[in-house]
Amino acid sequence: MPTYTALTTLADKQAAELMAAMLENTTPEPYGVGVFEIEDGSGLFEVGGYFLEKPDEIALALIAATTNAKPFAVSEVPDKDWVAEVRRELAPIRAGRFFLYGSHDADKMPDDCVPMLIEAAMAFGTGHHGTTQGCLTALDALAVAGFSPKNVADIGCGTAVLAMGAAKLWDVPMIASDIDEVATDTAVANLACNDLAGRVDVVTCAGFDHPRLREQSPYDLILANILKGPLIELAPDMGVACNGGGYVILSGILNEQADAVSKSYQENKFIETDRLIIGEWSTLTLRKMT
Repeated sequence: MPTYTALTTLADKQAAELMAAMLENTTPEPYGVGVFEIEDGSGLFEVGGYFLEKPDEIALALIAATTNAKPFAVSEVPDKDWVAEVRRELAPIRAGRFFLYGSHDADKMPDDCVPMLIEAAMAFGTGHHGTTQGCLTALDALAVAGFSPKNVADIGCGTAVLAMGAAKLWDVPMIASDIDEVATDTAVANLACNDLAGRVDVVTCAGFDHPRLREQSPYDLILANILKGPLIELAPDMGVACNGGGYVILSGILNEQADAVSKSYQENKFIETDRLIIGEWSTLTLRKMT
């Protein structure tokens, strides 16, 4: 059975949130509504409604007009086996020594790699995005250079690809957090698939706002593949949570945003030691001054 999406953009966050509330009260009722800031420097917010039946386009036009948004773009999403589709499209990825693969590609695993199994059903945050590749490459570079942390935190972990990478390199206490419970549930499943069950403590929270995160700090290594805004907001907390001489690896940053993020961390006693660019995305490695 096909489903439908209705998407638009507008520049005002409050208006976007109002639009989302209005969407929730339309008939047919959407099964999901989301508001997302578009991280391209435009200052725009995307509002989306997701429907099992074709939405009322007159109602959508009235909502758009009320909030001074662009007209909704309504699309029919065909009924597909999305896991099979993702499986076809996700080729294995090398990032430093890491080799990210699905079980259907296990026969392609090279001998000289650190393997990480990511199944298609758990495929958001797979390593195919330039930000994840950048973080894994930076992580591997620290290990090759001889860095060995005593503890590690992965903030905004998503599916915990970065925490898994760290756990493959070092047998030390590790904790991963994400604000989204779906992400943390998927993280636990991914860890189990990689024989890392129990190696990484996974918690659901925003930033460092969890007792276990605070109890285990300060950290020698903090990983955060998020977005420019949250990374800048977290800079003071990172400064407190990172040990002197420790490192943070940051991504989710467009190339033109990298200087602003780096500056916010330099203001909190970090020194940028490396910057890796993959496509339009930058990954920063910064060291906390002692």
